[in-house]
Amino acid sequence: MSLNDLKKQFCEIFGNTEEIRVFHSPGRINLIGEHIDYNGGLVFPCALSFGTYALVSKRNDNILNLASTNFEQKIKIDINSIAYDEAHDWANYPKGVVTEILSKNCQISGLNILYNGNIPNGSGLSSSASIEVLTAVIFNEIFGLKISMMEIVKLSQRAENNFIGVMCGIMDQFAVGFGKKDNAILLDCKSLEYSYAAADLGDYKIVISNTKKPRALQESKYNERRSECEKALEILQTKLNISFLCDISKKEFDENSSLIKDETILKRAKHVVYENERVKEAVNALKDNDLILFGKLLNESHESLKNLYEVTGFELDTLAENARKTDGCIGARMTGAGFGGCTISIVHKDKIDGFIENLSKIYTAETSLIADFYIATIGDGAKEVLNA
Repeated sequence: MSLNDLKKQFCEIFGNTEEIRVFHSPGRINLIGEHIDYNGGLVFPCALSFGTYALVSKRNDNILNLASTNFEQKIKIDINSIAYDEAHDWANYPKGVVTEILSKNCQISGLNILYNGNIPNGSGLSSSASIEVLTAVIFNEIFGLKISMMEIVKLSQRAENNFIGVMCGIMDQFAVGFGKKDNAILLDCKSLEYSYAAADLGDYKIVISNTKKPRALQESKYNERRSECEKALEILQTKLNISFLCDISKKEFDENSSLIKDETILKRAKHVVYENERVKEAVNALKDNDLILFGKLLNESHESLKNLYEVTGFELDTLAENARKTDGCIGARMTGAGFGGCTISIVHKDKIDGFIENLSKIYTAETSLIADFYIATIGDGAKEVLNA
């Protein structure tokens, strides 16, 4: 849908307004480093060129009107009496962000906002974080709140933790807020120190494969996995002076793993510690242009998420395992929280058409689902679209 079409739809919903401002926020993929952001680990995400647009106009009252081209539901609420409502579905994400902004004693008033997202809902490409950061940027810019991007990222995470009830780490919101075209972000989730790394894959491209099996994190075992990691940390802290699981190396973990008697808790902790080491190796491999090693580490990450963290499932495994067997692919893994969603594959640019055709046939034959495929391009973080 073009911006002109969106502006027409905006006027049909909210009436003609003097000024319509346009904002955009990306989706994200994580190249490697899964389920370790809330364990103080290193992650390696990047923002996508597609995501969520929002058209916005100011109001002269305290009414917040929320609409989306992706859903029929329209929400009208007073910003001074916001509460979570399961029936409001997607609109709870912007409502949570507004609640966090109000908690900072910021002076804001009502807005009309029309969202238009081209991130598949429940795909694991961070549609929720895209909406959260986008909403925070909108209020920040329109009301001149002078909130830093770092605080926008943090309050967006708090909105998901406190208002939605998903105890996510900060990676998704960080990637959406700090995305940089053609670059991945190496983020230390403990200190929030970060650096950009050119995502130069030479003759290879990132192909995103969507299982079309939606996931809802609050209905999944996401919070359970986080709780299991907290139990592992508590056990290791009886001997080790650590604040997060990712504070220890593989060697230190192996030397002290006997402290953890519960096999399930042990598996969760091992994934976390080993995955953190894989991120370091993957970043170095990319810097050294060793794409074969980079692909191998992606494969290892998926197997760990499958066997130790147990967050993949039949659909994700079918895509990842068959991708690796397809000509031109040097590595594939699930991306995001799992339980459905997407995989990423590193595929030679000359083999992409055949790769998609072959993997699509196999996937449908084995699951009766029809996967969607996208060639990933890396874009910038959330911002106002000027001259739109």
